[in-house]
This record gives sequence, C-alpha cells and structure tokens, in this order.
Amino acid sequence: MFNLRVPFFLPLHRRAWTTGLVFAWALFELWTGNPGWALLFGAAGAYCAYEFFVVFDPKNYKDKKDG
Repeated sequence: MFNLRVPFFLPLHRRAWTTGLVFAWALFELWTGNPGWALLFGAAGAYCAYEFFVVFDPKNYKDKKDG
C-alpha cells in the first residue's frame, strides 16, 4: 500500500499522532454523512495502527545508508 517505514516515523509521538489523526478524520467523515470516505480513512487508520504498533521494529525505520 504505502511505505510508512521511513525515519520520520521512528518517534512514538509521530506514529501516535498520525494514526490518531487518520482515525479522527474517519470519524469526521462518518459524522458528516460520508460513509465511503469514512471507510477509506478507517482502513488507512487500521493500516497505520498495524504498521506502527503491531509489527513495529525500529530497525526497519533506519536509513539504508546509515548501515
């Protein structure tokens, strides 16, 4: 899908904010009556949560040129 394993997302607060904002946008879309967009952003939030918290390994977030 998307490559989220970049050094920018190594700090926990960035991963948490990104995931939270995507889920918040899904709730906003649902609240405004757009279930299709809510489903899309909910799925993106679930993907972020999976990548950032379930299968997270700090070694995957280092620059390739750093070794």
